[in-house]
Amino acid sequence: MTHPFDLSGKTALVTGANTGIGQGIALALAAAGADIAAAGRSAPVETQAAVENLGRRFVSIQADFGSTEPVARVVSEAVAALGGIDILVNNAGIIRRADSIDFSEDDWDAVMNTNLKTVFFLTQAVVRRMLDQGRGGKVINIASLLSFQGGIRVPSYTASKSGLAGLTKILANEWAAKGINVNAIAPGYFDTNNTEALRADQARNRSILERIPAGRWGQPGDIGGAAVFLASAASDYVHGVTLPVDGGWLAR
Repeated sequence: MTHPFDLSGKTALVTGANTGIGQGIALALAAAGADIAAAGRSAPVETQAAVENLGRRFVSIQADFGSTEPVARVVSEAVAALGGIDILVNNAGIIRRADSIDFSEDDWDAVMNTNLKTVFFLTQAVVRRMLDQGRGGKVINIASLLSFQGGIRVPSYTASKSGLAGLTKILANEWAAKGINVNAIAPGYFDTNNTEALRADQARNRSILERIPAGRWGQPGDIGGAAVFLASAASDYVHGVTLPVDGGWLAR
């Protein structure tokens, strides 16, 4: 009998899997037995090598999620390569920083398009495929601590990630009875490209670390357990949750 976290025979589409949190999730899913389709702007060479070393199949799909243009193609290529999609991880995202009084419309639109609009329409397209397959499916959105808090100097990012938490709930409400689980993970402060500016600012870096009970920035591998749980049969009765993986940040 397989254990409830076993993903053998499953296929996962992970966006933005070339580095950071997306890479950590792709590797964790592969280690649990899933084959991986990775979609994003940059070739996930390192991720591909690591997944294939685990004995899993891997396909790389070039796509810029700044618009909905690649959505149908990404789904078609993933299905053609792997035979279906059982798990979707909406990880690709961007951030723009400026004081709210000076924030530009271009920066607003770029973040909202990538982090919220394209996520919705990609999820819609994948879930249509999941329903056609008739074996259920798992959707995991990558939210943020700013799905709960306001943050500083990132108005469009906060709006997009707050919206993503709400989107997670409504899609769970509509699709739970159809065998589709929709949940989210809210990473805390992780050592990734998106947080490079914060880590380079000595004062901000120090104040962040002082608040994290775990006493360190998260590493991409720290997110894998939560992703495997939400992708597996272990979470079959979990719907609409945004799970913080934050070293205890929100507990302070």
